[in-house]
Order: sequence, then structure tokens, then C-alpha cells
Amino acid sequence: MSQQQWTAVDDYITGILIGADPVLDAAQAAADAAGLPQIAVSAPQGRQLQILAETLGARRILEVGTLGGYSAIWMARALPADGRLVTLEIDPRHAEVARGNLHHAGFAAIAEVRLGPAADSLRQLADDGAEPFDLVFVDADKASNPLYFAWALRLTRPGSLIVVDNTVRDGAVADAGSADPSVVGVRRLHEAVAAEPRVSATTVQTVGAKGYDGFTLIRVRS
Repeated sequence: MSQQQWTAVDDYITGILIGADPVLDAAQAAADAAGLPQIAVSAPQGRQLQILAETLGARRILEVGTLGGYSAIWMARALPADGRLVTLEIDPRHAEVARGNLHHAGFAAIAEVRLGPAADSLRQLADDGAEPFDLVFVDADKASNPLYFAWALRLTRPGSLIVVDNTVRDGAVADAGSADPSVVGVRRLHEAVAAEPRVSATTVQTVGAKGYDGFTLIRVRS
């Protein structure tokens, strides 16, 4: 199997199960025009996030790592009219593009892009006594994953889901000797999750248009 084959399968899945989506296509085009890195989730991955949020009956969603707002749009589509999505972004240019994309998608009233280091924004949410989030999607700098997990656990409730993206790193997560900060971060995330009795979790390997990687799915139990 090759990257070409994985991409072809993703294209097939997108074509038959998802179809054309002018709003999301426009969001991607705006991100590309602004020179944002092409690292957003794929369409099948975005639909998976939407389905998870719908299955939860989510009313409040937190995202760590906004980029151009592509994944935020997918998740916002699962929210009721009085729902809330808070997404955190450190780069002002990315935040500007994301705000525009969320506005164009019709979610300006329920989606908030908070600018600044995610650790600071997460601390502020906790200090403000934010209502617990039903779904947290973490897709930011991988070295900080253990910190993001700790804050996500504090900002959720029993029954909430925490999804952390890119936690297989082309298989490098199995390399205990890696000095790559991203690999070290996802290994420490797994160690933190394994040591936390309040959650149950698994990591699923994936292949597709984004290559060989995976995600960690964490359910808050008590």
C-alpha cells in the first residue's frame, strides 16, 4: 500500500459518503490563499468529529488548535442553535482566517475563536468557571499534549469525550528512544492517560490523505 492508494481511498470515501461541500471548500480555499499550512483534518476525519459530537448530543465543544477553522465548522454543524464552540489559536493570521470562515459558514453566533497561547486560554476558561465541555478536540503542538489533556480533563465532565489528533506520528510513537519533541509529547500523553483512573482510552492507527498517523479517543468516566 502507498500514499497514493490511501489518498485515492479517501477521495472515494469523500465522494460517495460526503459529497461536494461549497462551504468547506471555500474554507479550505481561504486558508490556502492566506498561506496557512495544509495540515487540517481530511473530510472523512471532519465527518467523524461531527458524528462523534452528534452521538454525544454535544452542546459545548472545545477545540485546541484552530488553524483555518475547517474542523471547527465540521463540529459546529453538530451543535444545536443554542450550542457553543470555543476554539483556541495562537497565530493571529490563522485566527483571522478562521473567524472569516466560521462567519461564512453561519456559525459566528455560536463559535468563538480565542487568540493566545492555548495554555493561557485553557487556564482562563477554568478560572472563569466555564460550563463543562461535552467534546474536546486537541490538534495543536504535540509537545504540549500532556498539558492539554490535563486541562481538558478539568474542563469536562463524566461522559465527555477528549479526542487528540496525530498521536501515532508515522509509527514513531513506538520509539522509546526518539528525541523528537512531538513524539516525546504523544508518548507522555499516553503515559498520562494510562495513569489517570478517571478515563478509559484507546489510540487508533489511521491511513489516508494525511498519511500514516492516528488519534487517541478518551472517555471521561468519573
